[in-house]
Amino acid sequence: MKNNIFVSNYHSALDIVETQKAIKLIKNDFEKNLASALGLSRVSAPLFVDPRTGLNDNLSGKEKAVSFNLLNGLELEIVQSLAKWKRYALKKYNLTGLYTDMNAIRPNEELDNLHSLYVDQWDWEKVITKENRNLDYLKEVVRNIYKAFLKTEAYISNLYPSLKHDLPSNITFFTTQELLDKYPNLDNKGRENAITKEYKAVFIIGIGRELSDGSIHDARAADYDDWDLNGDILVWHDTLGVALEISSMGIRVNKESLLRQINKKHEEFKLEYDYHKQILADELPLTVGGGIGQSRLCLFFLNKAHIGEVQSSYWDKEDIDEFKKYHINLL
Repeated sequence: MKNNIFVSNYHSALDIVETQKAIKLIKNDFEKNLASALGLSRVSAPLFVDPRTGLNDNLSGKEKAVSFNLLNGLELEIVQSLAKWKRYALKKYNLTGLYTDMNAIRPNEELDNLHSLYVDQWDWEKVITKENRNLDYLKEVVRNIYKAFLKTEAYISNLYPSLKHDLPSNITFFTTQELLDKYPNLDNKGRENAITKEYKAVFIIGIGRELSDGSIHDARAADYDDWDLNGDILVWHDTLGVALEISSMGIRVNKESLLRQINKKHEEFKLEYDYHKQILADELPLTVGGGIGQSRLCLFFLNKAHIGEVQSSYWDKEDIDEFKKYHINLL
């Protein structure tokens, strides 16, 4: 069942031409702010990888990547994210921090106002010390990213005064367990909506780890984030009346947390991949990293009601026709 949201009396503040101009302005400004905030250098990234390396991301563990065969029969996979590749690239390029434009295809997405088959995001990664593998450091990184959001918000609001935002000056932190304790009768999305509506910008810590009732707040792959040291940045998107996940990020696994989480998900077969062997042998740097949705950021700053207004992807004719009745024109 689709989770489409139809907004009554919706009218885009910008037409298609102005929207396209604004998208470029937002991306240029935020990319600059992000690189400055975290000390990152831009690099080029692959669109596809050899699955035998273990570098592709299987997200929550059930999403199958798009693949194709070369003339020699070798199978390659379109990336779903660059969570693992970036850590490898930091070592290869001898950098302390990097970011890249990531373009991916996620064929298993359920399409709605916020989800598309096409994913575009800034993927970033930064080398850290062993002493920085803690929540205090993670929160410091989150605050720096949030400051970059605020700078871009001020920039775009000055250019387009008709666009309205309600971001607070500071982001608030909650653990997944605290949300369960606070809202025991809501599901995970209900908890996210409730807390984000109240605080406007939150970082939810502990995606993937088990809660007191035996559940998890949301699934996360076992082999890139440490489930105790990760989280999602959410902002309240007033146009749709929902919490909007802007970024998924975290301190990456070391060999201890990799083994613990791999065993938890019964994915020991992954330990035969080159990437995982390098982690176990301490051959890759300790890092923190994440992805920040480009189209989602534009959706938020431009007060749009559908991600299809800021990116060109696939939508079935039924959706195109239905959204058009609500003045939402999908690209």
